[in-house]
Amino acid sequence: MSAPRPLRLSLADSRLPRSGTLYNDEMNPAAYYALKLLLSAAVVVAASELAKRSSLFGAVVASLPLTSLLAFVWLWRDTHDAGKVAALSTGILWLVPPSLVLFAVLPVLLRAGWSFWASLAAGCLATVLAYAAMLPLLRRFGIGP
Repeated sequence: MSAPRPLRLSLADSRLPRSGTLYNDEMNPAAYYALKLLLSAAVVVAASELAKRSSLFGAVVASLPLTSLLAFVWLWRDTHDAGKVAALSTGILWLVPPSLVLFAVLPVLLRAGWSFWASLAAGCLATVLAYAAMLPLLRRFGIGP
């Protein structure tokens, strides 16, 4: 007779009950989607309202990876797949450097006298070009899809 196997439970185990959580199987999928939209929008609005009162405090709040945190939470709630959350986190890590181009270009152009909209458009274009350069580089080193 063999010894009984130890019981192993994982937080990712789909057999665990989800009662008391933000989402359960009885919740209408459209209502869940609406809840995700409202909570995500509330975070963005709160950050922009705080920035009106203090540019430093606004910058601190805006620099927090709130969008990433929300994406991690929603992905985890929807899939309970730690591997997917880890892959998303790694992908974000590698794509932060090209996103920083916007924050370098925008203030330079604004201080040079460019209009806000032209500066923003040029910063966005520079960021798109940085992503276009980074993605093939990541693929070359076997990072990403």
